[in-house]
Amino acid sequence: MTGKLRDQVDAAHPPRSGVRSVPIERHTPDGRAAGTDRVAVEAPLEVLLHHPALGQEPVSFGATMRTPGDDEALAAGLLFGEGVVNAPGDLEAIETSTRRPNVVNVRLTTALAVDAQPAARRFSAGAACGVCGTTGLDAAIARAAASRIAPSAPVALSTLLDLPPRMRAAQARFGDTGGIHAAALFDLGGALLDVAEDVGRHNAFDKLVGRALLAGQLPFTDRIVLLSGRASFELVQKALRAGVSVLAAIGAPSSLAVNLAESTGLTLIGFLRERHCNVYAHPERLSPPAPPPVAPPAKD
Repeated sequence: MTGKLRDQVDAAHPPRSGVRSVPIERHTPDGRAAGTDRVAVEAPLEVLLHHPALGQEPVSFGATMRTPGDDEALAAGLLFGEGVVNAPGDLEAIETSTRRPNVVNVRLTTALAVDAQPAARRFSAGAACGVCGTTGLDAAIARAAASRIAPSAPVALSTLLDLPPRMRAAQARFGDTGGIHAAALFDLGGALLDVAEDVGRHNAFDKLVGRALLAGQLPFTDRIVLLSGRASFELVQKALRAGVSVLAAIGAPSSLAVNLAESTGLTLIGFLRERHCNVYAHPERLSPPAPPPVAPPAKD
């Protein structure tokens, strides 16, 4: 089922550019001139669930603002992150609607236990929205805090410091627009395994996880995920659900994100740059740089 689902997604729905040219008026101290600029596309996506327990008509799981492309992976990652599905076998089919634009139909297997009134995301979310759309914030925090990340092999500090330029080089849409987020997956040696882009930080992560789910590549054991923005509670929650060992961000973490990472064994890194970073939780996974060579004593 895993290979069939992934082949279906790749063959039927190739990625779209997600970038649009718009007219602008450029102003400088020397004057103004008409021109064009490229911006990231932002459009709504609604996820419809199909399952006998939900009745004959599909049930809306909610809508989010996203950059078109990888919509099926986004839906799969969102449902995994919210605990609706746990494995690719829980998904019978994921199909972009041919009749209604910006709609993805998700057919869940009949063997999957589904709440007739999923607590889900009965909301219309912005691209930056995460747990803010759930109906039980306390329950979401409790579930995340119950997670545990197993010890893993150490990660060299030099490897971490090399990750931002590697992610940036793989961000085709960011180069076009300068206004799109990314989530990148690396192994502990720093090899880039995948990168997903979206106008929303949470959507980029969901796309990354959704691709892995459909390919049977979860959990992200002994993996590093790098975020282009900040590390919020919601993104730490998603990282725990996916089994990430090290979560690094170009931006800052929140206090709740730090607390959650510390209590669950996740290594959390913020302000990752090419020469430095801050480690907010579980620094024991980082191996220090090799000490500088000791100069031999001077001879008389």
